[in-house]
Amino acid sequence: MRHARSVLSCGLLLAAALVAGGAAAAEFTVKASTVTEMKAVYGQVESRTIVPARARISGTIAEVRVTEGQEVRQGDVVATVVDDKIALQLRAADAKIAALNSQMENARTDLQRAQDLLAKGAAAQSRVDTAQTQFDVVTNQLAAAVADKAVIEQSAREGQTLAPATGRVLTVPVTAGSVIMAGEPVARIASGRYYLRLSLPERHATEIAEGAAVEIGERGTGVDGGFVKAKEGRIAKVYPEIENGRVIADVEVADIGTYFVNERTLVSIPVAKRVMLGVPPEAVRTIHGIDYVTVDAADGPLDVAVVLGEHYQDAGQPRVEVLTGLADGDRIVVP
Repeated sequence: MRHARSVLSCGLLLAAALVAGGAAAAEFTVKASTVTEMKAVYGQVESRTIVPARARISGTIAEVRVTEGQEVRQGDVVATVVDDKIALQLRAADAKIAALNSQMENARTDLQRAQDLLAKGAAAQSRVDTAQTQFDVVTNQLAAAVADKAVIEQSAREGQTLAPATGRVLTVPVTAGSVIMAGEPVARIASGRYYLRLSLPERHATEIAEGAAVEIGERGTGVDGGFVKAKEGRIAKVYPEIENGRVIADVEVADIGTYFVNERTLVSIPVAKRVMLGVPPEAVRTIHGIDYVTVDAADGPLDVAVVLGEHYQDAGQPRVEVLTGLADGDRIVVP
């Protein structure tokens, strides 16, 4: 009697548990949805503009004031070029100006004397005209000599090589003491905004579109370590020419950070769209390594073995992709 009463109690408890489980179950209708397939590729950091700071005169580099990686502003002195001939030319110009000043004083004295004699009637007008012409010639020669000296002084000032734009110094291919010709680069400066350049296989040419959103991976991560999203960007330009089976595209990223020029980083880009089926993760049960979902069939619940894919979000709800085993419209029992 006691044994029968115990069996009855266990049966009632099991029935209550089953009723409670049935009451908590819900149905989920499987619907096919189109998702964008992402692919992680490497993008190379580049600068929009890289401008050289060029020497404006020929000579010897006396001083280099910048190093690789240094930030410079437009107009900063990058290096100083010295030409010893300029100092000699300045001394020659000063001597010429001094000689012309002496000639001008003599011409002024001759002109004044001729004007005084003309006033007293002791000289002809032609002598005054000659003295005036001589004075004007020397005056013009002096003005030309002063202008020539200004040109030499400007050449001396151009010995300072200035940064043509604000940016970061990439390379400094010269050292102090080396000889340089006018027009040769003293430094290369990355002055434009940084962007990412992608080189994609030709098969993705039809899927890449300008304006598409992309994800930028965490700096220093590789494909083997898994993609970790750090920033977002967009495809700004897709180049119309395919080179060696590769499509070139540019990605703009706001506040990309202090990357090195030509540094590579992972970029997850949309390359295709596909139709997939998904169910809530709690609808899946794993028994002996095989995944099952319960389908509400016409003749009652039926456990169906499925092959699962990746987890994703659908309208903010977690879903797991079902590769095989289900069809669009199946009703799934979700505990």
